[in-house]
Amino acid sequence: MKKVYLKKCKEYNYELIYGIIKDSIKELGGIEKYIKKGETVFIKANLLMAKKPEKGVTTHPVFVKAVANYLINENNNKVIVGDSPGGLYNEKVLMKVYKECGYIEAFKDSKIKLNMNFDSRKINFEGGKLLKSVDMIDGLLKVDKVISLSKLKTHGMMKYTGAVKNMFGTIPGMLKAEFHFKMPEYETFADMLIDVCIASNPVLSFMDGIIGMEGAGPSNGDIVKSNVILVSDNPFDLDIVASKLISIESESIPTIKNSLNRNLTTNIENIEILGDEIDSFNIKPFNAPKIAKIDFLNNILPEIITKKINNYIKPKPVFNWDKCIKCRACYDACPPHTIKMEKGDFPKLIVDGCISCFCCQEMCPVDAIDIKRPWILEKLLNN
Repeated sequence: MKKVYLKKCKEYNYELIYGIIKDSIKELGGIEKYIKKGETVFIKANLLMAKKPEKGVTTHPVFVKAVANYLINENNNKVIVGDSPGGLYNEKVLMKVYKECGYIEAFKDSKIKLNMNFDSRKINFEGGKLLKSVDMIDGLLKVDKVISLSKLKTHGMMKYTGAVKNMFGTIPGMLKAEFHFKMPEYETFADMLIDVCIASNPVLSFMDGIIGMEGAGPSNGDIVKSNVILVSDNPFDLDIVASKLISIESESIPTIKNSLNRNLTTNIENIEILGDEIDSFNIKPFNAPKIAKIDFLNNILPEIITKKINNYIKPKPVFNWDKCIKCRACYDACPPHTIKMEKGDFPKLIVDGCISCFCCQEMCPVDAIDIKRPWILEKLLNN
């Protein structure tokens, strides 16, 4: 029987979270079922960008510390914490992320190590639908086991980001942009994310939902006190239950829909809920972005006309120059290079070529980018 552990948790209290983690592992069958004593474990946190913990963008350092210390104290494991954030993947960038996200301060007197290996290498695996090989960060490949520590958030492109999409951060730096460029369609991108999750093989998945994010996630949405921790040995099952908690139809989320089609998970009725009953939670429905394929016309009209109409209809980033600090983060993050930015000038979008991946919005440090959906697109999505 598939199992997901749920527990109410209203604050980032170390002792409280440690106890919940300990109980969850016991309920799932004990830590020795997944990780041997003395093994080295890579904790793949969600460290999208340099944001303070209270912003709800990244996995909270207290949550990470509780999970890591549980492994160290209870199972004599060595623990390395890391991620490959959006953009460049080097020491300067990662140290800024570790510091701003509170990890350096939180782990300073502990045995927890921060990943400082910036190499990557290609691995081959047979379980992929689209990918049979993939480049991954070397720090994750040099350990015995991997676990995922995700955040409960909605997502501008994929509607929801959770345990499965969290593993996309195992792809080094700017290589992630290539996947956006090569796979702009949501369902194809979702299958790629599933393949990466299978390849990275997290033996346990934890979700920090004490503070979640709705709306323009994963970095510019609104904070929600969802007061929940989720744990499972299957990231696909965890995402099914998380979507139920925040009242998003599971099959409207591409990664969940495709994982169901690939028999990697099952309907929530077939998942045993441990800990607190799912009906005991009172989480208001999350405001989630609506998504749709870019080509609504499916070549009904001549290509030149279809292209112009799709460029008008598709959702696109809009820059708020009153907030913009001209940092060039959006310019650097754009996979198809359709943001133009002369030195000292504000960014400008070339609509023809934009793939609606919203990487620019994800990486904007000052929330200066909104996603505009024309009224006709809203009408199409609501029908």
